[in-house]
Amino acid sequence: MAERIVPGPVCPSQDNCEAVCIHTRKIYDSCKDKDCVEELRFYPTQCSQELLSRAQTVKGGKAELLYTYIDVEPVVFNRGFYTVDMRFFYAVTLQAYLSCPAPVTVEGLCVFDKRVILFGSEGNVNIYRSEKGCSAFCPTPKRCRCSGTTNLPVAVLETVDPIVLSSKVVEPVCKCYCCSCVDDLPDGVADYFEGRLCDSQNGTKLLVSLGFFTVVRIERPAQYPVSYTHLTL
Repeated sequence: MAERIVPGPVCPSQDNCEAVCIHTRKIYDSCKDKDCVEELRFYPTQCSQELLSRAQTVKGGKAELLYTYIDVEPVVFNRGFYTVDMRFFYAVTLQAYLSCPAPVTVEGLCVFDKRVILFGSEGNVNIYRSEKGCSAFCPTPKRCRCSGTTNLPVAVLETVDPIVLSSKVVEPVCKCYCCSCVDDLPDGVADYFEGRLCDSQNGTKLLVSLGFFTVVRIERPAQYPVSYTHLTL
């Protein structure tokens, strides 16, 4: 027989005190970091790449967080722990100095990967909801993310726009930049820039250092009984 939790008065002598059950998320683990990422590859737009090839020096500007991709995977050798992989996409605006005293603005993209390991407990409960969504049968329901039956915890990231600490122009070295992030961008990131992002191995390259704060936490659904008192006026 199913056990029902019925809200009602806590005790007969107190009519204005009632117990209810709420559904929320419980935080199992969290971490707070102050990151200083040095020499990130700067992917300029095609127009900005032409300016960088003639620039004598480049000074700091501002950076804006466009999007963050988050993925959670269990740690095989340590049960109850999970890896949280994050990829940050930053729109960076810098000031390039050519032959004239007045600087020109160059803009582009910087990508940074970060991984943390947090405790998220072991989830052995499958969760189904009567909501519209994926209704097809999934061969691996514990890994399915569209039907709401996954046992993975939820990773929550809190961060702010970074600060541009430094930037420097370097000579192109092809063997150091064989991996490009321009061809695999989320929807909306590439559309943010006016013009196509450039990842040429032969042009002048720019390295940017950023500083920012992050707070990452692991959550799971939980139910808690609480009591409250009715106020009578």
